[in-house]
Formats: sequence, structure tokens, C-alpha cells
Amino acid sequence: MNPYEFRFEKLPKPVLSPSDEGFDSKNVYNPAVVKRRGKVVMLYRAEAKGEKITGRIGLALSEDGINFIRHPEPVMEPEYEWEKLGVEDPRVVRIGKTYYMTYTGYDGETARLCIATSKNLLNWKKHGVVFEEFPFPKNGRFNWTKSGAILTEKMKFGPFKGHYIMYFGDSNIWLAYSKDLLHWEYEREPVLRPRGYLVEPGPSPLPVKDGILLIHSEAFHEEGKLVYYTHAALFDWEDPRKLIWRTEKPILRPTFDWELHGWVDNVVFAEAMVEHGGRYYLYYGGADRYVGLAIGKIESSVERR
Repeated sequence: MNPYEFRFEKLPKPVLSPSDEGFDSKNVYNPAVVKRRGKVVMLYRAEAKGEKITGRIGLALSEDGINFIRHPEPVMEPEYEWEKLGVEDPRVVRIGKTYYMTYTGYDGETARLCIATSKNLLNWKKHGVVFEEFPFPKNGRFNWTKSGAILTEKMKFGPFKGHYIMYFGDSNIWLAYSKDLLHWEYEREPVLRPRGYLVEPGPSPLPVKDGILLIHSEAFHEEGKLVYYTHAALFDWEDPRKLIWRTEKPILRPTFDWELHGWVDNVVFAEAMVEHGGRYYLYYGGADRYVGLAIGKIESSVERR
């Protein structure tokens, strides 16, 4: 019996699509979303027509979480050697008065997990690559770490008491821990392994009654094609390495034409979730070209701590 029910309904149309021209004219997808002063703020991966850059970070604002107005210029662009081809796939949390963004820095060969901070979501200070060395290869490449989802409160019990934790990676999911949110150590054994091609963390983990709930992506080879779904896993609150339960059926699956056909076909890729109007708003990339939204509830025994 499943301890949780995920009752989400996808909006039939994207909430963000590529612009006619400019830095986000080719693809807009894989967003981070946070609440600030009552507004929903989206930071999204953007690509321009005719460029090799695989990601800049754009910003958009919404009163209702559905209709967004874009900032005219990107708020983050590639600067350093390790991100020279792209800053990608942001995930953002607010802890204290500071916003922490984990993002992917891509140099054309290796995707590395990076971190940046901001006080206002517009101006970002980059703190570089989180793990300079990571000995577990993906696609034959070492130091591939890519993505990270940070729990917004410190652990109160167990082996990581007094630390923040982060789930990261995109072949397996590993656990990292930190005192200051900038300097991280990692556990060598994965905490979640793929049942198909890969697993990758999504939004910030959600503290619930029975543990830590991590919404994540899983990809499977099906009938000669790779298909991305949205799933969830529950980890122990005292030892966040310990997997308690994971969904068998997807929370989201690609069904609309704009999820089935795009820059990368057959993708729903959830990275952000906020509470808005008593419901959860789960934002995702659709076929690596659009931003989609599913609205719903997480029911049964799930309660906020």
C-alpha cells in the first residue's frame, strides 16, 4: 500500500514558452521557483537560437503562479572555464535571508554541480564548483555531478545532526552534507539507484511526518526511446541515507504534444515546487523546450513537520 497519494493535474498548455527573439528564443525549461513578497519568482534555463550556449538563467514573475512576466535580460550567464558553455537547471532555496542556487556548470564535456548566492534573486555571487573531484564516472567522465536539491533546515538528529543535507547527482543520487551551505562533503554510496537509465533530484526535499520526501526524475528506455517521468522517494528523518519507500507509478508522465516533441522528446522534468493557495504547484520542463505546471495535493499520511 502506498503511504502517499500524489494528486496532480497538469495544465494543458505551457506557462512559459520560447520568446520570438533574444536569449530565451530557442528553449526555456527546467526552472527553479520560490515565493518572495507574495509573488512567485521563476528562474529558468534559457537558450537562444543560433548559439552554442546551453544555458543562461532568466527570471520571470507571477501573481498567480500561472501567468508570468519576464525580466528582459538574463540574471546569470557563463563566466568561468567550468561553465563556459552553460549555466543550467537551477534549483533555489531561501535559508535565512539568503537565496542559495545550485546549478549545472557545463564546459562542453563535463556537467558540474555549482552554487551561487543572492539576497534579491537578481544579483548572484558564484561560489564555484561544489566538488572539484568526484570519482564516480558517468558516460566515462569523472567529476560529473550536475544537480543538487538542498533541504532547507538542519538535521536535528542522527549522523548528520547540525548539518544541512543535499541530494545530488544524475546517474545515481548521492547525499552531501554541510555546515555552511557552501562547503560540502559527500557520502560515497548512492542513496537512490536508477531502476532504468538514471535518477536525478528535483525540487528541494520536503520534510513530512514520516521522513524526507524527495521528488525526482527517472528515465527509462521504452520501445527504443528514452522517456522521463516524475517520481518520489521517502528517506528516514534521522538518517537521510536510508530509503524507506519510493513510488512505483509516476506522479507525472509526458502526454501532451509539447512534452512528447521538443528539443529532447518524451520529457517531463520536475525541478521546483511551491505551496500556493493551499495547493502544491509543481513546475517542470517539457521536452526541454517549455515550462509546464501541475497543480495538486500530496495526500494520505503526509503532514508538514
